[in-house]
Amino acid sequence: MRLLLISNSTMPGEDYLDYPKHEIKKFLGDKPLTALFIPYAAVTFSFDFYEQKVAERFSELGYQVKSIHHFSDPVQAVKEAEVIVVGGGNTWQLVRMMHENKLMDVIREKVVNGTPFVGWSAGSNVACPTLRTTNDMPIIDPFGFDTIGLISFQINPHYLDANPEGHGGETRQQRIEEFLEVNPDLYVVGLREGTMLRVEDQKMSLIGNRTARIFRKGADFFELSSDDDFSFLLS
Repeated sequence: MRLLLISNSTMPGEDYLDYPKHEIKKFLGDKPLTALFIPYAAVTFSFDFYEQKVAERFSELGYQVKSIHHFSDPVQAVKEAEVIVVGGGNTWQLVRMMHENKLMDVIREKVVNGTPFVGWSAGSNVACPTLRTTNDMPIIDPFGFDTIGLISFQINPHYLDANPEGHGGETRQQRIEEFLEVNPDLYVVGLREGTMLRVEDQKMSLIGNRTARIFRKGADFFELSSDDDFSFLLS
């Protein structure tokens, strides 16, 4: 499998998909490609608008983008895709529409057989076994929590170390600890903004200048950096 799982699309003060663009280029290479884009996480703006935003950035890298919502047969569109790209937004809405269009299994099969997969935020969440470590409000019934299952651990994108000043609710760490209490066999990776995980040749590494926080039930969390090997999480 070849995966690029990005925590967030945009850093404050930057253009859309600006910080990860060079890593996307390195990941996909110099060959002209057409990416099949899945925009289903968009809620407050149209799929056409989302496609245009992504296409503008990808065209800068030498790639074309076509959104899956233009195809009458979404399953066949996945089967014929050169690259699969899943954008961020609301994970619950994304998963709902992926289930409605019967895309989970076909994407898994396609990616396991070598088609590159790029996702950010909610698009990284759906590469996990389930959506249950997303940060989003459950605005719609997703028709099941199971997602593509390209990796065997959970990601919490946009991971924050502490609550904003004046906020009295649970920290992200406490929420993840709750998840692990009832899912003790899974790792969770707190993927901070500005970072991404790259999977290739059965190896996984972190890209970015911030560490990732690794959680497991019954053990203290620990931090790993881009100098470390994350491949143990794939087993």
